[in-house]
Amino acid sequence: MTTRTLHLLCSAAPPVFDIAHVIEDAQTRGWDVCLGLTPTAAHWLSGSLDGLAALTGHPVRWQYKFPGQPDLWPAADAVLFAPATFNTVNAWALGLTSNLVIGLAAEATGKRLPVIAMPCTNTALAAHPQFEVSLNTLRTAGVELLHGETGYTPDPVDPDAPLNFPWPTALNALSQVSAQA
Repeated sequence: MTTRTLHLLCSAAPPVFDIAHVIEDAQTRGWDVCLGLTPTAAHWLSGSLDGLAALTGHPVRWQYKFPGQPDLWPAADAVLFAPATFNTVNAWALGLTSNLVIGLAAEATGKRLPVIAMPCTNTALAAHPQFEVSLNTLRTAGVELLHGETGYTPDPVDPDAPLNFPWPTALNALSQVSAQA
């Protein structure tokens, strides 16, 4: 099995706490995983960042590098953005790259790399009119969205955590990317 590089990008939503298991699962499927986090997700996982870097063999990134610094990760063969919060989906669709992972996702979209995203939001935010506009913008740009019946169905308002975030669905979608290469 040939190892391919996955840029796994995550927003601050409760499924991010399962990320070590997701990384291990992706690795068993032949992916060399590089983990990128929104600043808030990095804060949430601050006690685990060294362990996650050891698990992936790459530094966990959440900030842009300084000009002139070398890239710390190998180039991506595919990108998985999950969980992708309401804020992340809207910022990405609008091209607002104020944080690293949205910038990486926007670049990957522009390069026409295989990009898969699984939004994670509640029903109230999913009902906001901009959310559907943003999903359509990303679909039109070639992003495979695992949302609703094809992925994550928004949970009721104000749960402590999503009731069922289907990480296996996201990883299976990556397997399809590998099969098509």
